[in-house]
Amino acid sequence: MDYAWDLPPGFPPPRVPTTNPMSQAKALLGRYIFYDTRMSVNGTQSCASCHRQELAFTDGRATAVGATGENHPRSAMSLVNVAYSSVLTWSNPNLRSLEEQAPVPMLSDHPVELGLQGRVNAFLKQLPADPVYRALFPRAFPEAKDLFSLANIAKALATFERTIISARSPYDRYYFGGDSGAISESAQRGQALFFGQEVAGCFHCHSGFNLSDATVYQGSHGAPIEFHNTGLYNLPGALHYPWPNLGIYGQTKKPADAGKFKTPSLRNVALTAPYMHDGSVMTLEEVLDHYAAGGRTIPAGPYAGRGHDNPYRDARLTGFTLTPQNVQDLLAFLRSLTDSELTHDARFSNPW
Repeated sequence: MDYAWDLPPGFPPPRVPTTNPMSQAKALLGRYIFYDTRMSVNGTQSCASCHRQELAFTDGRATAVGATGENHPRSAMSLVNVAYSSVLTWSNPNLRSLEEQAPVPMLSDHPVELGLQGRVNAFLKQLPADPVYRALFPRAFPEAKDLFSLANIAKALATFERTIISARSPYDRYYFGGDSGAISESAQRGQALFFGQEVAGCFHCHSGFNLSDATVYQGSHGAPIEFHNTGLYNLPGALHYPWPNLGIYGQTKKPADAGKFKTPSLRNVALTAPYMHDGSVMTLEEVLDHYAAGGRTIPAGPYAGRGHDNPYRDARLTGFTLTPQNVQDLLAFLRSLTDSELTHDARFSNPW
């Protein structure tokens, strides 16, 4: 293996499948593919269209939009530190491999994302004609008999995505690097609130170095993956959440799983608004209001209801009281998680 993770203290190496070992050549190939708009049905979009580096690999939209203009039901999740994700996407508990996930946006037709369903071969035939790909594919897959394949594209994309690691925020320098001046006193108070039992207790779900309970790495144990109903909605009916965003109920068909979604990492959270699976919370201040209330109240309209009363709401979300100073301190802490180096790192930028 010719790939060095170069991780700071506190960051364990990610798990990598033996069938797709890391290499610099494969990561570089994956980067080119990630930014290649030829991978969409009409040449208008690439993976990077919904995962923009300057927005911590999100797209700034409430919900994503595919190459043909079709609106998606959920927001584009950040790819930052996706190498550590024990489960992928908001609400599919069975999708756990980046190699498995990579073809989904290419081939999905419900909704259409890149729109390659039925057109994969036409895309693959373009690759050998490109001098960049003629050079990179053999380096990335020196033993492959079928170089220009969908399987190799998925492996290269997965390899590139695993390299997108955020570990250089002011908070990282403070907590892992021992730089006591890296974050403000307000952010330090916010850290105490975030990780404390007495008030917010955010760490129950946003835990560990990656600030998510859906985290896995080399040497970690196979703890059950948790999904959470945070009381974002409470509609009349058996499931209490608006269709089609029913959480992992879509996979399990268990009513108690309605509204349960993955806990995203909070790294770079100040860059990834709007928030929640459907982008229905606009600001970090509103996020804090939601959790302080133990569930969102929507007073009128088609989604009217008191989320705190959702019968499937996670029992840990009981609500808490925040003073104006508490709010400012928590916001300062959350903003200290912004890794500006990552958003400008040439290794993750458009190579074309």
